[in-house]
Amino acid sequence: MSLTPPCGVAASILGQPWRWRHLAHEEGGDAGFRPDALIDQLLLARGCGREALDAHRLPTIRNFMPDPSVFRDMDRAATRLADAVERGEAVTIFGDYDVDGATSAALMVRLLRALGLAPATYIPDRLLEGYGPSADALVRLGAGGARVIVTVDCGALAFEALAAARDAGIDVIVVDHHKCQAALPLAYAVVNPNRLDEADDAAAHGHLAAVGVAFLLGAALIRTLRTRGWFANRAEPRLLDLLDLVALGTVADVAALRGLNRAFVAQGLKVMAQGRNAGLAALVAASRLKRAPSCTDLGFALGPRINAGGRVGRADLGVRLLTTDDPGEAAAIAGELDRLNEERRTIEQAVRDEAIAAAGAQASRAVAVVAGAGWHAGVIGIVASRLKEALGRPAIVIAIGDDGTAKGSGRSVPGVDLGAAVLAAREAGFLIAGGGHAMAAGLTVAADGIDALADFLHDRLGSDVARAGEGRALLVDAVVGPAGVTPSLVDALEAGGPYGAGWPSPRVAAGRVRIIRADIVGQGHVRVIVAGEDGRSLKAMAFGHGDTPLGHALLGAPPHRRLWLAGRARRDDWGQRPAAELHLDDAAWAD
Repeated sequence: MSLTPPCGVAASILGQPWRWRHLAHEEGGDAGFRPDALIDQLLLARGCGREALDAHRLPTIRNFMPDPSVFRDMDRAATRLADAVERGEAVTIFGDYDVDGATSAALMVRLLRALGLAPATYIPDRLLEGYGPSADALVRLGAGGARVIVTVDCGALAFEALAAARDAGIDVIVVDHHKCQAALPLAYAVVNPNRLDEADDAAAHGHLAAVGVAFLLGAALIRTLRTRGWFANRAEPRLLDLLDLVALGTVADVAALRGLNRAFVAQGLKVMAQGRNAGLAALVAASRLKRAPSCTDLGFALGPRINAGGRVGRADLGVRLLTTDDPGEAAAIAGELDRLNEERRTIEQAVRDEAIAAAGAQASRAVAVVAGAGWHAGVIGIVASRLKEALGRPAIVIAIGDDGTAKGSGRSVPGVDLGAAVLAAREAGFLIAGGGHAMAAGLTVAADGIDALADFLHDRLGSDVARAGEGRALLVDAVVGPAGVTPSLVDALEAGGPYGAGWPSPRVAAGRVRIIRADIVGQGHVRVIVAGEDGRSLKAMAFGHGDTPLGHALLGAPPHRRLWLAGRARRDDWGQRPAAELHLDDAAWAD
């Protein structure tokens, strides 16, 4: 492969160079589009070593699953849960209100049910209770009979709440993946690959979502019961049947799809396609999907609907959906989540418009920190994600409450560890509460301390953000003519998946083309029909670019000018026969 930029693009319409994701074929020649060679090319370009190609072509749990015992407190947690199973003790699963929390809680509930328990669940209200366990909630659950409480996707920084639970005689097992401080809360067990005292073989799995950690705890629990002879006269649960939940939580939490996470998602999609989980099947139907869900569907169709319950509705709707076996109840909950998701979109749009306007005055800030009174706290996370995408740098969106405190949610870019910076801000006294992981964080701050927090984050992350910006470029995997964007190409590219955070979907450049028709569809999306020099036409979509430089260029392109288009090849399911289209990330003038 030549070192010349793809299509000769040094500066695109969006002002960025195009570069090959990989610099050269080691074999010295173009591998073309033979499926086997193309898959290897995609894997190598995403950091897979040649010695690991076989394992990555078809990622399986067997090839990537670690021994759960390498994680600190894992065996202690499994032993305590095994004791609870044998004694028939009351267990409560305390989850977070997002998709990772809902899937983690659902996995634990379904597994413990299969082992003979009847676990209760508790999901705090986002607005009334906030993130994570509180002392009041844990003590109240204990007073109601819970002997063991398992917190999932939360608890790593809940020092006061867990101390109160211990004093009340409750055994709390923390199953989390968020950044930890050197000191840990006083829990019965803290299972978290991001503990600072973890050994390297456990810390290597720090990219797992909480639902992945819960799966490992499930494996350790089953193994513990097996060694005790518990299954001598009982059926052993099939933990692999719960991989549909693991896949959904992993993708929706934007966990890096490397190693074990790729196996979780690849195998979980197969389980999901079988429709065994009544709630997931109902959610697929409510999302109006006419085929088995893809990895993209988990992040953009299923995940947002479950999140809508915690954002603008009832926080427990997600876990109720994922744990019911009643198709009627599942359909009702899925319909309610679909309705709430539409409501969430309306609220989000209003907050996003104000946040983008506020960010305009922060061009010199390494981290955009915007705040507003009256902003709905349930949508600030997704608005932060949109703002980060628009600005190309980390963003924190803060909703200021009437009581003088404000809750914020942040999203980061690769190479900038926002979770560690928020944790440092908490330790330095700039925050009331806060934590997270590399790509996302949540916080509570005094309203009059927002400017000081912004200064702290700018000073701490400025150099990291600058380095991330210096490497900004659009990475391209292949160049084809319009005739080459076909369903067979889409299928060949998908074989290198699943794709997501840390394992980016392949990007294809197509050209040279002239625009035959361009118009606005939906809420600010640009649709174009282009014709290539090979005589073939192609449909392309630029989602959300109706009022961006890319959208303006596509809508106003003179008929004689040629362009290169770059984006993701996707199947077009709307027509009568199989077709493919390009979902655009960028374009560049070719003449």
